[in-house]
Amino acid sequence: MRSSDFDLFIIGGGVNGCGIARDAAGRGLSVCLAERNDLASATSSASTKLFHGGLRYLEYFEFRLVRDALIERETLLRAMPHIAWPMRFVLPYHPDMRFDSETPTSRLLTRILPGMKGRRPAWLIRLGLFLYDSLGRCQILPGTERLDLADSPEGQPLQDRFRLAFEYSDCWVEDSRLVVLNARDAAERGARIMVRTEVTSARRMKDHWLIEMVDKDSGQTHSATADMLVNAAGPWAAETVTATIGQGASARLRHVRGSHIVVERLYDHDKCYFLQGSDGRIVFAIPYETDFTLIGTTDVDHADIGERPYCTDEERDYLLAFVNRYFDRQLSAGDVVWTYSGVRPLYDDGAQTAAAATRDYVIEADTDGALLINIFGGKITTYRKLAEHALDEIAAHRPDIAPGWTAGVALPGGDFPVDAFDSQVEALRQRYPFLDIGWARRLARAYGTDAFTLLGDARNAGDLGRDFGARLTQREVDWLVEKEWAREADDILWRRSKLGLRFDSAMVARLSDYMDRQTRRSAAE
Repeated sequence: MRSSDFDLFIIGGGVNGCGIARDAAGRGLSVCLAERNDLASATSSASTKLFHGGLRYLEYFEFRLVRDALIERETLLRAMPHIAWPMRFVLPYHPDMRFDSETPTSRLLTRILPGMKGRRPAWLIRLGLFLYDSLGRCQILPGTERLDLADSPEGQPLQDRFRLAFEYSDCWVEDSRLVVLNARDAAERGARIMVRTEVTSARRMKDHWLIEMVDKDSGQTHSATADMLVNAAGPWAAETVTATIGQGASARLRHVRGSHIVVERLYDHDKCYFLQGSDGRIVFAIPYETDFTLIGTTDVDHADIGERPYCTDEERDYLLAFVNRYFDRQLSAGDVVWTYSGVRPLYDDGAQTAAAATRDYVIEADTDGALLINIFGGKITTYRKLAEHALDEIAAHRPDIAPGWTAGVALPGGDFPVDAFDSQVEALRQRYPFLDIGWARRLARAYGTDAFTLLGDARNAGDLGRDFGARLTQREVDWLVEKEWAREADDILWRRSKLGLRFDSAMVARLSDYMDRQTRRSAAE
């Protein structure tokens, strides 16, 4: 890359960085984004994969955060019905359940109703869910219902002591695909997306930024200039401010590790369980990739950001013990087929525990010279609003840019109605009769209407080239390399998809060998 000029340079290819790149490119700014690893390689691929308001945040009186996230939920759902969809959540209730005594709600109840001793009556939980529904002003998602667990499918996997539950709505999202599709849309609107490109320094000149970079694959260094700089480095945002940019930042980050475990399918229906613990935490059990159940998450302070996060044995055992208090089937460490962990860069509001730390975000604008915007905190549900707010800061310095536009505008492949996913699958199978239902659904979920473009004029499976396993074909791999910045097998198996759950070591080796040869061929050209 030769030295180039951009209106805006973004450090970080997670959901916030790619969301800002998309919004800015759509407003007419020239944009460059650099990510030192793969897109969504850290926190943005390690979430619990939910668009939700955060029901438990009501206990902390975070009403504005919950309201904004709930309203945003349906805006996002309309824009990406292939990678996000409604999900019903079952909250089992038992009169003997105890709750964290340190939340603002608990302290208030203790003063008003001292005899409660940490209990939550059913009417109070129903009131909280009514508030959750009301704050969200739902148009697509159905409201809360009361469930009798005695003879229902939802009660079947639970222990007999649970006779009552409440069922409410939130949404699932494929988090790492969300990031990649934002990057794709940004690129289609003119942005330059560079992966495996580490920003080694960003120096503020009189009226612009000089950014120095190194290509981590080739070792080559290059530079670019930009009028404005956005630091969206996620867990490394504070470190980037001081070490890479050489500035000071008033906001601080609290690094909180969230770990998840995956087990073979724990129950037969397609609803999620919202499980409450006496330590004030909640854990979800969620249908995952057809044949599995996802269980998470933990909230543990992660002291060393230089240490790669992983699910510790203690966290694994904590999650297993948590769900074993609810389900008939008792799980052990041998039932865990995969784990993953990420560091959430939460804005440090001084909370005593990691679970109590706010999930809100802070945008810090440094206007002492060329504009610098630092992003601290946030959650995946509010990424689009965060991007809008960042562009509001930019608009104060560039009043000629176009207004906000992303609300309701479909991401690539998402240009069909929220309730038309099954119709998309059927249309795909009619056009390509060789697809079985599972294959068609996976392609429709990953690519939406773009699945037709990917499959092109194929008349049979053989036309799609080599099958690397689990119906991952050469044509799909080539698409992911050419259009979605995949460079290594893990980029495809764990971020562009979760086919890693179905690949053995020999299959991974074959895919890696093919991608290495493709990379060498591209470099030679």
